[in-house]
Amino acid sequence: MSAQPDSGPRSAARTRGLGMLGAVVVGVVLSVQSRLNGALGAQLHDGLGAAVISFGSGLVVLLIATAFLPVARAGLRAVRDALRGGGLRWWQCLGGIAGGFLVFGQGLSAAALGVALFTVAVVAGQVGSGLVVDRIGLGPAGPQRVTSPRVLGAVLAVIAVFVAVWDELTGSGVSWLILVPALAGIGVAWQQAVNGRVKQTAGSPASAAVINFGVGAAGLLLAWLVEVAARGLPSGLPAQPWLYLGGVLGIFVIGGAAALVHYTGVLVLSMGMVAGQLLGALLLDLLVPAPGTEVPLTTVIGVGLTFVAVAVASLPDRAARA
Repeated sequence: MSAQPDSGPRSAARTRGLGMLGAVVVGVVLSVQSRLNGALGAQLHDGLGAAVISFGSGLVVLLIATAFLPVARAGLRAVRDALRGGGLRWWQCLGGIAGGFLVFGQGLSAAALGVALFTVAVVAGQVGSGLVVDRIGLGPAGPQRVTSPRVLGAVLAVIAVFVAVWDELTGSGVSWLILVPALAGIGVAWQQAVNGRVKQTAGSPASAAVINFGVGAAGLLLAWLVEVAARGLPSGLPAQPWLYLGGVLGIFVIGGAAALVHYTGVLVLSMGMVAGQLLGALLLDLLVPAPGTEVPLTTVIGVGLTFVAVAVASLPDRAARA
């Protein structure tokens, strides 16, 4: 009899823990996608063109899969009906724009700010926005209180990223361009929330991913056409087939985040993905290092701190339970 009241909280904690683990895995996949897209952009000498290829290829794979998946087609119909009936707002289907803006921001400001400062600004915007988005209940998990552990975890996450990229920060210059990655980070948290709502309505992560990729690909294509009009087409496409796998990995990132946000909330999902990204980047640098790459001790310490931050932010809300 005494164990019965604890079964609910214990089950919720177990589900939340599995959701956090899933967020870390999604972050690791995202780090691999970033490496592939970065290599593709470097060979094309066109980061925006690489993003169009990534989003476009992911969209094509999703559309082919949707043709063979009844649950995905049913999910798209459910979203259409929800939009007509008012159960889902049109702006909740525009999460892909935030992903496109992040890619655009990389091309606009990452070189000027330095990758390290760009990353810190994105993470700061992401975790700060995650607190607000969770508080007002934009995500499928509903409103969540701004507790001391959540605030402390968010601050620790930003500090952890500072530590992880400290060696690179020494050469970065701060300018007004830092607003671009900060806004991109804010958009990412909003994207995770609205994509979670779309997945909740559709009942299928694949349906949410189709909508996200479709909107993002359309926005990036328009921006790329403007670039082509000004600069012309890239000279040629790389021959290595593995460079074109970024879009496929992106499907798992977007679909996984949309499925997990219901269990973790936006803040913990964002922080778990940041931890996974840093872990994945560390593993890539150790196992498949780029020429001239070294792994400083501060990077290892920063990765460890991100996991501490996620654990702190995930502490239960004792006031709510009481």
